[in-house]
Amino acid sequence: MRDPSPTPDETAEPYRGRWLILAVMIVAEIMDLLDASIVNVAGPDLEKSLGAGSAGLQWVIGGYALTLGAGLVLGGRLGDRYGRRRLFLMGLAAFTAASLLCAVAPNIESLIAFRLLQGAAGAVLLPQGLGLLRENFSGPELTKVFAIFGPVLGLGGIIGPVLGGFLIEGDFFGLGWRSVFLINLPIGIAALIVAAKSVPKKAGDRTVRVDTTGAALVVISCALLVLPLNQGQENGWPLWAWLSMAASVIGFALFALQQRRMAAAGREPLVTPGLLRKPAFTVGLGGIALFFGGLVGTQLVLTLFLQIGRHFTAGEAGLGNLPLAVGTAIGGAVSGAFLADRIGRKVLQIGPLVQLAGAAVLWFELEGLDAATFSIRDIVPGVAVAGIGAGMVIAALFGFILAAVDDDEIGSASGVLSAVQAVGGSIGVAVFGSVFFAQAESGDFTGGFHRALVVQACLLVVFLASTFLLPRKGRPDDEQHGIAAEPVGGSDAKQHLAV
Repeated sequence: MRDPSPTPDETAEPYRGRWLILAVMIVAEIMDLLDASIVNVAGPDLEKSLGAGSAGLQWVIGGYALTLGAGLVLGGRLGDRYGRRRLFLMGLAAFTAASLLCAVAPNIESLIAFRLLQGAAGAVLLPQGLGLLRENFSGPELTKVFAIFGPVLGLGGIIGPVLGGFLIEGDFFGLGWRSVFLINLPIGIAALIVAAKSVPKKAGDRTVRVDTTGAALVVISCALLVLPLNQGQENGWPLWAWLSMAASVIGFALFALQQRRMAAAGREPLVTPGLLRKPAFTVGLGGIALFFGGLVGTQLVLTLFLQIGRHFTAGEAGLGNLPLAVGTAIGGAVSGAFLADRIGRKVLQIGPLVQLAGAAVLWFELEGLDAATFSIRDIVPGVAVAGIGAGMVIAALFGFILAAVDDDEIGSASGVLSAVQAVGGSIGVAVFGSVFFAQAESGDFTGGFHRALVVQACLLVVFLASTFLLPRKGRPDDEQHGIAAEPVGGSDAKQHLAV
């Protein structure tokens, strides 16, 4: 086992171009956040242009998160072995190229394939960011870096649907939905040039072994789970769909067993085995998947309801997401600034209750809608209250789960949680999309939204129950990012901020 990597020597002269590194890292992270949410408003345009059905749309949105989440931990380990600078540049180039391929996709099948490729590139790119920042900043400066990092990433998540709606409705140069992907080209190329010049070269550790077998088990298990969720409803839930989901459970069990055997044999697994023996952490994994699956899925249903059910334009639907985004920002600010420190774990229990209250208000708002006079103002209170509850949880959830792990496990734990969050979002897209479209196909868009709210309420209740098994106090923000110590082969994967 390797010794934990030290943080930069605070007495050494800091690298002069380090603030350019921060700028490039932020750009890369924002590109990912935009691509995770910007496509939400492209549904009707994809249907007109490429003939995308409900399953195709779910794959375009959720497929990206699937390959991103499935590859995050492996991407971090590759950076440990081959050098973070090299992997960052390779991932950024691949992400930019995949964006171009998405923009020129001739049909929905190729667009789905390119989105999967784009997510895989993101899995190589994103885990390198925090490690590069730790290598080039230290002490109080590093704290300032993360103080900048978090809010900027939150803004990236907020503006995704709004920017997507603006680009599609503007139809610049007749590009329509393709501009949603083309916007990454100038940004990615500029970031690649700056990164190549500003990020210092540092060799990786070739003694780090990459667990390709474990990575393959994760990818296969995730695919076996998401495939039937995306295709099952459209195909009438055939037997193969249920068998596939059962096989995914077996696959994840085999992965856990394989990781323990690797550790027992003295080899380096993808995931620190001790994490899986901590009840609070394993419960936290389930909580992350439930919470973000419900959050991402409900946001998708909101957008689909506005565009398909109420015939909003892409731009109007993007702006329709603002009450949720503003509510999330308010809840996150209140929770992160003082509430989590004062009341501890209770913030994770109040948040879901506030979300449930918002969902209840939204339910009755939908009941009284007049289709002829409907505007986004009719549902702002319910959506905003639900957003406040979500923000309270998002700001504190990672800290409470990471409080259950040892210092030398923080990096590995953060990577696993980020991966589960991304995959949970992909599952949420599949489940909530299927629930909504099952009703929407008969023209009952309000009923589809109602059913989605019921599913979210069920997930929130289970999540609320799971929070009682988490530590009463959270881990400090700086240690959540692995500043205190870095694990064996730590992934440095970021905490995805979702809105």
